[in-house]
Order: sequence, then C-alpha cells, then structure tokens
Amino acid sequence: MASISKRGNTYRITVSNGRAADGTQIRETATFVPDPTKTEHQNKKALEKFAYEFEERVKNGKYLKGEKMTYKEYSSIWMEEYVSKQLSVTTYERYESAFNRTINPAIGHLKLAQITPLHLQHLYRDMDEKGYEQNGKHKKYSNNTIKRIHQIVSSSLNTAVQWQLIESNPCSRVKPPKVEKTQMIKNFTAEQTEAFFEFLEEPYTVVHGGRKKKNGSPGKVYTEERTVPLKYKVLFYITLFAGFRRGELVALTWEDVDFKNNTIDISKASARTRQEIITKEPKSVTSNRLVTLPVEVMEMLQVWKGEQNAYRLSVGSYWEGGSYVFTQDDGRQLDISTPNKVFKKIIRRYNKNHEDQLPDITLHGLRHTNATLMIANHINMKTVSSRLGHSEIGTTMNIYAHALRSADQQTADTLDSLFFHKRPGDTGASEEPAGQKSIL
Repeated sequence: MASISKRGNTYRITVSNGRAADGTQIRETATFVPDPTKTEHQNKKALEKFAYEFEERVKNGKYLKGEKMTYKEYSSIWMEEYVSKQLSVTTYERYESAFNRTINPAIGHLKLAQITPLHLQHLYRDMDEKGYEQNGKHKKYSNNTIKRIHQIVSSSLNTAVQWQLIESNPCSRVKPPKVEKTQMIKNFTAEQTEAFFEFLEEPYTVVHGGRKKKNGSPGKVYTEERTVPLKYKVLFYITLFAGFRRGELVALTWEDVDFKNNTIDISKASARTRQEIITKEPKSVTSNRLVTLPVEVMEMLQVWKGEQNAYRLSVGSYWEGGSYVFTQDDGRQLDISTPNKVFKKIIRRYNKNHEDQLPDITLHGLRHTNATLMIANHINMKTVSSRLGHSEIGTTMNIYAHALRSADQQTADTLDSLFFHKRPGDTGASEEPAGQKSIL
C-alpha cells in the first residue's frame, strides 16, 4: 500500500519495491503537486488516483528511473557510460561542449521522463531566434547547428529508451529545421589546378628587415629567394590525386607506402583534442582503404623519402620522430593545422601576382577537386566513393550533387554535338557509304 505524506504544499508518495541484495528495503517515491485551480475535494481525488497509478507502475515493473532523474544528471551518465566508450575523443569533446553551452541550460533541469516534444521545439526555436554571444558579438545559429543539437539529444534519448529509463524518445515527434543546401563545395577547376601546381615550381622572394632603428633611421633590407619545400609539394599532389583528408595525411607513416605497387594504405587518422593531437582509426570502416596513385606522384614521394633520410642523418640526435611521412624539423609528426596554413599562403601569393585569381579554398578543397574531376571524367560513383572512403555511395552523391549535374549536362552537350550539330571541320558532305542514310 502506498503511503502519502504532506510536505508543505505538495505530497510525497512512497511505495515499497522489494529488497536489495544486501537486504535493505527499496523504496520508490513520487511527488504530487495539487492544482490550485481545482477544489480541495478534486485534488484529493486526483492525489488518490496518482498514488494508485504510481503504486501499480512500481508493482508491475513499469516505473522508470527517468521519472526521478534530471536530464542533466542523465546526460552526464550517458557521456561516461556510452559516448566515452563508443565514440571518439573529438566527438566526446564536441558533445560535452554542446551539453554545457546549449542543451543543459535549456532542458537540463527537466526530469528525463518529463521531456516532451514541445520542450524540444522551444529549444530549437530559442536557438533560432536568440542566437548566442561570442567575443562580445551576437551570432546566429545555422540550421545545420540546430540539427546537430537535435541529433545529439535524440541519440542520448534513444539510449535512455534502451536502458529502460523512459518509454519513448520525444525527438521522434519533433522536426528540426530543414538544412538548405545553399552552400556549394569549394574546389579548383582543372585549369586552376594546373595553374596552382605550375606555381609551386616558381621561386619567390621574401623580404627581411626594414624596421626602423631606435634613432629613427631605416633598417637594412635584404631579400631571399625561396621555393616551396618538396615536402609540401608532395603533400598537395597526394591530396589532389588521392583525395585524402588532412588527418589521414599527417598520420601517414612510411610503412603505409608501397612503392612496388604504387599504393598508400589508409588505416589511421590524426585529430586535435583539447590536450593534444591523437592518432586513431579512421572515422568509419570504409575509411580504411588502399588507394593507387599515379607513378609520377609515387616517384616524387620516393624522392622526398630520400631527402628526408638525408636530412635526418645530418641532424643526428635533434631528430626525435619516428617514421612519419610528413614531419616537423625535428622529425615529430607535422601539426594537423600546418598543411592548410601553407596551402592558403600559397594561394594568397598566387593571387597577389596573377590577374586570373584562384578561389580561396582550404586544403580540403583539393579533396573536393579530386572528387569533382573524377566525376567530370565519368569515373563510376562506386569507385569515387571507395577512393574517398565514404561509408555509402549516397553520401558521395549528396556531397557532389552539383558535380553530378554538371557531368550530366556535359554528357547531354556531347550527345547534342554528335548528332544535331556539325563538328569543327565538317564540310557538310555525308561520309556515309552510298545507299545508307543517317538515323537522324
């Protein structure tokens, strides 16, 4: 029999739920809050019904701990028991930031079982309307960010259902904002790619000095002629011809390179956490892949290996690294941000000296260039997806929908020129044997 005790303006219902392994009695409790708009008699009836239904749920094993635990308490447990064990360190940190900054301030105080679709709808609406503050500036959440928040909450509540803390996931009855695919991927065209690689071979001048002295007179100025280091040339060629992600590039070791078969084995990737750069398995099973590169690129890579070996021997004990393909001066793994910084600097230098400007893309844009050029040259989508390491062909098709449409238009134009328009050099006379007619 449930016991009812008054606690100020509320009532506490306690139900015995057997004994624990150590023999202590297990008690489940719930709180009833009277409705001020109802009469005393009506609230008494409502209390009795509430106590009866609560007792029945406890006896029948349908009482869920989510009725007592707040979402903030649960999210902490979920992060430690699920996210930290099942997902990557970088994903853990991203989720932790989302809970601390956005999710828990809005719904963390709610009991897990009390979260409704309306609570979630209000969360997304407030994110959309109120935005956030960063460095004293007001900024707006993108629909993509709101959708990611929805995915995190939904994932956590799916686990709560599996752990039998709640009966259903309210996220399944809420639609986050639709993400409009208005932003096109940024990449080089074939002509821009050729211009970029030609520019890598051009020497450039660096100006040093020129600062004013303490007495106000100008300092000495001297110039130095430089070329892009072979290390970065090789890195950019591999990115373009293999479509590797930057984390995969900086994680490469010489053991991953097979010069005999002209292949590179991708079996790991590096990522930055709050504390350090870590190397782990790639983001999906299909990211583990063996990619064949052109002979010319592999020959360039072999030259770089020889240059790196000669340098390593020349610096002796200064060399601290292992066998990374791309390294810092002391042999340690190249910082994950360095390739993109060097890449962007080269583009800026090119645009400063040329009228035909290159688009301001990131290093990842070379990966996009790799994909779009393959699609433009009618490489089948299964091969494109496999070389990029995507988990599904659908992912590739979604990302490169614009390139696919362009390739489709190019095919239509080619057929059009073949059958409906005279090609350059045509005289207008039929080349068909006598007695045969054109099908069109």
